[in-house]
Amino acid sequence: MSDSAKKRAAISGRLAMARKMAGLSQAQVAKLLNLHRPTISELEAGRRGVSVEELTKLAEIYGVGLSWLACTDTDSPNPVKDRLELAARQLSKLKKADLDRVIELLTAIGVSRESE
Repeated sequence: MSDSAKKRAAISGRLAMARKMAGLSQAQVAKLLNLHRPTISELEAGRRGVSVEELTKLAEIYGVGLSWLACTDTDSPNPVKDRLELAARQLSKLKKADLDRVIELLTAIGVSRESE
């Protein structure tokens, strides 16, 4: 796979992941961008390139950084790290009490897994 194909695959993966984490459907995103839903599907599948303008709007809609979405922050994609970064963005939006509850839940999950 060429470097450009790897980059397109990484961007398309982040587009799909960011949309899902934002709780939006492809149809909702298409409407926000005045595009057809299949266009969003093509972007997320890596079969269509995304313009700078589209990428900028998508970063805004999804609440993520443009450099992250465009994969300019790393040379190689890391899906686990990408999911953690998106989760951290969502966690940063929580109220302190809600964040404390999430941390307690994560701690409980970790403890229960250790005992298995």
